[in-house]
Amino acid sequence: MDPQNLHRIAETCCDSAMNRRRFLKSTTHAVGLAAASSLPLLDAKVTAAKVARANASETLVATLYHSLDATQKKKICFPFDHPLRSKVVNNWFITKARVGEDFNADQQAMIREIFMGIHSEEYADQIFEQVAWDSDEEGLEDTSIALFGEPGKGKFEFVLTGRHVTRRCDGNSVAGAAFGGPIFYGHQAGNKDKEPANHPGNAYWYQAKRANEVFQMLDGKQRAMALLGNARREEGTSTVKLTGKTKDLPGIPMTELFKDQRGLVRQVLDDVLAPFRKQDADEALKLIEQAGMDHLHMAFFKNQDLGNDGVWDVWQIEGPSSLMFFRGEPHVHAYIHIRDSADA
Repeated sequence: MDPQNLHRIAETCCDSAMNRRRFLKSTTHAVGLAAASSLPLLDAKVTAAKVARANASETLVATLYHSLDATQKKKICFPFDHPLRSKVVNNWFITKARVGEDFNADQQAMIREIFMGIHSEEYADQIFEQVAWDSDEEGLEDTSIALFGEPGKGKFEFVLTGRHVTRRCDGNSVAGAAFGGPIFYGHQAGNKDKEPANHPGNAYWYQAKRANEVFQMLDGKQRAMALLGNARREEGTSTVKLTGKTKDLPGIPMTELFKDQRGLVRQVLDDVLAPFRKQDADEALKLIEQAGMDHLHMAFFKNQDLGNDGVWDVWQIEGPSSLMFFRGEPHVHAYIHIRDSADA
């Protein structure tokens, strides 16, 4: 689909929800200010309004929860420690309830605003268009959600899933876990499952282009360490299992890279995290740095090279308690799982 058409899809959704969005913004502001008043003393430069904006999605999760009727709660609400909360798959529905069928107009608008709010302003519209395209233009209406715990009374997590999307919003309820747990994103650009080698129109291919810049900077010895045969298999949640190992991970360790090469790897991390809101991206980088940047390994996989052009479609960055796995063949599937400990 032409990107302009995708943009019009997003605009149509925006227009139809405009009045609801005004209501939601006023609700978010009021509840956010109340939440801010209960926080410890903040730096004078941090205003209550900024706190409200930073936590807008969490505020709306609470508003959504309290809007649910008994039937809806039965379909989508679970205890916080339910094992379903930690699951991730490239194409799945976490509950049988569909956003477009089981929720009223205001609730649908809240779900959309929660989703938009956990992405960066720069990428939110693009990500929304990607989800719309991959769900045959049905957008978030063809996704499912679940709520774990009760917002306002302890730990909670909102999870939204569908084709090429698993996102979480937890208000830092899951200690030591970026994004509240493993997330997934992907995109099949165009009408064919197998994309051309240059992935035209793919929302995430820019990340692979940056990763391949790292490979181009490697010398012969480094390339021999970094370039492997077969990548890991996609096996749902097992795909993102963390090893806890600091050595003998796939690919080249950061200790074998020169300073400028390491700097470019850091740019790859920034690119991977760019679609997400700043507070989540910052937490992810903090956890990676705490585990040790020197323990990261970067690998490229030659056995899934679209077009046999030496631009590696499949690659990953892995550490003892972090994994960013990007599979660009036949189209993009990508997983992120970052924690403070592999055992958490």
